[in-house]
Amino acid sequence: MTAIIDVTHFTDPGCPWAYSAEPAFTTLRYRYGTGLRWRLVTIGLTESPADYDARGYRPERSAASRTSYARRFGMPFLHHARPRNQGTGQACRAIKAAELQGIELGNAAARALRFGFFASDLLMDTPDAIREALTIVPGLDVERVLTDAETTAVEDAYQRDRAETRDAAATGVVAIAQDKTTDTDGAVRFTAPSLILSRGDKRLVAGGWQSLEAYDVCVANLAPDLARRPTPTPLELVQAFPYGVTTQEVATACTDSLDEVDRQGTLKKLLVHEAGGAIRWLRLGDDALWFPR
Repeated sequence: MTAIIDVTHFTDPGCPWAYSAEPAFTTLRYRYGTGLRWRLVTIGLTESPADYDARGYRPERSAASRTSYARRFGMPFLHHARPRNQGTGQACRAIKAAELQGIELGNAAARALRFGFFASDLLMDTPDAIREALTIVPGLDVERVLTDAETTAVEDAYQRDRAETRDAAATGVVAIAQDKTTDTDGAVRFTAPSLILSRGDKRLVAGGWQSLEAYDVCVANLAPDLARRPTPTPLELVQAFPYGVTTQEVATACTDSLDEVDRQGTLKKLLVHEAGGAIRWLRLGDDALWFPR
């Protein structure tokens, strides 16, 4: 690699837009590898179900909206309504706690918690649900995550994230111009997922949900000398991600620029590799999570 781009990723495990952007981020991670240095900043959308209750959100409304996200973006979902709303603060703290075991484990934990919010019927603001969701992350000490999540160090890290997210008036002028910020809790904050990409004194802001092509243009403008891996096969893609990838992530990453994403063709190839013993799968919502053997 001849260049490093620092990527500040503002996200929340309970945001459906952030969840739906996973295929784009997986593709970027494969294409550029260690040329992108990711830092995850948790937003903390809500501390308790009461926050959503006060805004008039209902679980059945959330469940209904998942059908459109699934149709548009292809990530796994479980569509029935939970009995109540869920706060996201505890899951954010779990991400900060997982990062104490390694940055990549923190990223894998964030993904697993998103799966818990959108592809399961777990109540993700409870310790038991967080524990169950994190069990799919290879190499993660889940009990340590739950213990560390209660510490002052993790609380301080989470509150720093919240403050950084809510400084968009100073650092996110471009995001504001695109109407990719909000002020639901009294301060102008980034919406999920927002990226700030920087190299040296150059900085680009991709506020809110953007397309893969938008992110890729940002990378190319900041670091045209950054090596880019060629488009992988489905087997190569799965083997590159030990914490598992969804069908849509594989299909997106395995598509050449300007070509149409072939989800069904990708699924057929994955099933052949699974039958041959090269990969394995875990049911996830209405789809699957694919792991290397």
